[in-house]
Amino acid sequence: MLRVPVLSKSGKPLMPTKPSRARRWLRDGKAKIVHNDLECFAIQLTFETEENTQPIALGIDPGKCYSGIGVQSSLATLWMAHLVLPFKTVTERMELRRVMRRARRGKRINRKLPYSERCHRQERFNNRKQGKLPPSIRANRQLELRVVKELFKLFPISAIHYELVMADVDRTSGRKSARAGVGFSPVMVGQRQMLNWLSKLAPVISHQGWQRNGNGTSQLRKWLGLPKDKKNKDQQTPATHAVDGVTLAAFEFIQWREWHSDNAKHGNWCGDVQITPAPYAVIRRPPISRRQLHLCVPTKGGKRRKYGGTVTRHGFRKGDKVIAEKAGKTYVGWCSGDTEKQISVSDANWKRLGQFSAKKVQLLQRSTGLIVVPSVGLSTLSEVEVSGAV
Repeated sequence: MLRVPVLSKSGKPLMPTKPSRARRWLRDGKAKIVHNDLECFAIQLTFETEENTQPIALGIDPGKCYSGIGVQSSLATLWMAHLVLPFKTVTERMELRRVMRRARRGKRINRKLPYSERCHRQERFNNRKQGKLPPSIRANRQLELRVVKELFKLFPISAIHYELVMADVDRTSGRKSARAGVGFSPVMVGQRQMLNWLSKLAPVISHQGWQRNGNGTSQLRKWLGLPKDKKNKDQQTPATHAVDGVTLAAFEFIQWREWHSDNAKHGNWCGDVQITPAPYAVIRRPPISRRQLHLCVPTKGGKRRKYGGTVTRHGFRKGDKVIAEKAGKTYVGWCSGDTEKQISVSDANWKRLGQFSAKKVQLLQRSTGLIVVPSVGLSTLSEVEVSGAV
């Protein structure tokens, strides 16, 4: 059953309520609709009430290109999300910046001089031992952290369940000369930093998805009877990544218990949880280019046109949600660029819908740094009520 996030009069998150009760409060003037960056329907009470809450868990399934998030209570699934991470975008742009930077340095060198007299860049000290995260990994983790902080404004989350990734590339590569041992994956980079960030918000419990003996994420997901699409990971459906976020959150209410008898080890899941239909959203960052003073290819005459940045000449910012009209049709999208008299509008995947006259474009919402596409209606993994006991 759908639950509506509720905030107290002071703005503190309370336990979610039923839609019928939320409509009644709005009708009687006891509540008002509040805006949030996740575009999740939420209300705020206009009267004082008790602030008693029950445990609500947040599950995070991190990835390289996609991540899954789920918010779960013992009685209902509250929210799900599929995050499209900016890993590839940041990697490609960092590579382009490196090429452009080296080209600019090369122009300073007078190659007519002997090598010893050329103006080469001096050797620097070793600055590669600072322990900083690569820009692509940092962008991934910061997007996840941004969404988590927004969820803390809507739900009284009491615990965070985070999946640790241990990629055993060497043993599974199939190469004859492969060495036994733990391999490497970009997902593994930054896990410690992410856990440090999350621990400042709520207690964090880490899980290992590959762990066997019944206590892994996949084992609990199978026991809950939730579908998992492992082949089409780029599909923006709850069954690809959001299902693992819900499963991780369910660890707050379901635990694996072991016992020994007759020199044998046994185990079973213990606890109660209900997986129900819930709001689902696909979230990504608007892939806006940084301001570039040196383009790769200048125009005629050696002049370089303006490129990058968020400012347009028509009062809009790149990433603003707008509604545009053209040839009698209306389009809803995000501002992605401009010309002297027109504005480019793109869809959620940042593919251009068209160029529209600036006079026929209206602002719907200022850019929040997120592109959120809520699903129509409720998204269902599979409505199940499960319980187990030792």
